[in-house]
Amino acid sequence: QVQLQESGGGLVQAGDSLRLSCAASGRPLNGYAVAWFRQAPGKEREFVAAFSRTGSSTYYGDSVKGRFTISRDNGKLTVFLQMNSLKPDDTAKYYCTAGNRVITSNLGNPVAYDSWGQGTQVTVSS
Repeated sequence: QVQLQESGGGLVQAGDSLRLSCAASGRPLNGYAVAWFRQAPGKEREFVAAFSRTGSSTYYGDSVKGRFTISRDNGKLTVFLQMNSLKPDDTAKYYCTAGNRVITSNLGNPVAYDSWGQGTQVTVSS
């Protein structure tokens, strides 16, 4: 099982940018679907962005399309989430997750994933 560790969260103002990182240990992420989810207090976990298992396709939640970008390093050990034009509604704890049996139609379903990081807090002030 792959271990994941997020970093890069913080407190920013509306309109600012942040880049989150998700570092994998134990094995590269080849063949794994990798996704970012977020969860605000009192709300359900929300899909943010994902790579398919082949790594050739990316998918985004409707609320972040055009503002967030998921990418990965060539060694496939780190996945990034570039977040631009941040809004107060983006305030949440952001989680990285991976799974090697996630089919494309299930990328937005958190129960489809096997490994989760501890999360990193992003707070956007107005």
